[in-house]
Amino acid sequence: MALEHAIVVSLLEKPGTGYELARRFDRSIGFFWAASHQQIYRVLHRMTADGWVDIAEVPDEAHRITKVYTVTDAGRAALAAWMRAPSEPEQHRSDLGVKVRGAAFDDPAVLVADVTGHRDAHAERLALYTEIEERDFPAGETRDSARRLQHLVLRAGIRYEQGWLAWCEEVLTELGDMT
Repeated sequence: MALEHAIVVSLLEKPGTGYELARRFDRSIGFFWAASHQQIYRVLHRMTADGWVDIAEVPDEAHRITKVYTVTDAGRAALAAWMRAPSEPEQHRSDLGVKVRGAAFDDPAVLVADVTGHRDAHAERLALYTEIEERDFPAGETRDSARRLQHLVLRAGIRYEQGWLAWCEEVLTELGDMT
């Protein structure tokens, strides 16, 4: 996926300024497609030049002129073409996985702190995702299709973190048995 597609999706959900878009990446989209604020602005500039987005200059509450980005028909067409193309399964790369295998050739105990750090980071991210789910997707709430799909992406993140957390616990148990 290109960052352009993530930006188009975000702007279709809600047009906004570059700053607002960057904040959305910090709070939601960035959990599954990370981008720096500089990358977002650079890509927005290119998307404007390519005709994927338009800019409307509107006054804000302080009567300053802000640039609000919206998706054009060309941007919608680019997203539609990308949506129809098959996507490759994502390749998983893990330094920690290689270290765990390498522990057979060194002292396994040296990995305990590293694995513990990963476990704690995944537990923290899982807690954040769970908090977002409880806040933004309360049980029993009726949702339109866009909200249902957003929830499914969050659920994928929750399951991903649960899997990592369980694996880290399993590794820590094995490392404990080896020392």
